[in-house]
Amino acid sequence: MAVEDRYVAYDVSVFLPNDNSERMILDLHEVTLVHADVIRFLSTSEEEGITLVRCPPYVREWIQRERAEGETQSDEE
Repeated sequence: MAVEDRYVAYDVSVFLPNDNSERMILDLHEVTLVHADVIRFLSTSEEEGITLVRCPPYVREWIQRERAEGETQSDEE
């Protein structure tokens, strides 16, 4: 399955339960192709408390690189 930015809601809060009684989980098992905007969305989702499961290794590595680059840019400012 390909995940493109046009299919992703950018407001992560739409996925979070209103009462915080349940954890949200995104199963990425069938994901084979993603757009850079989706990587940023997934990274933000995790930071907001959504759990990513069965995440393809290349997606996980890309998320980590995006976070590292973001930290480097923050340090430079």
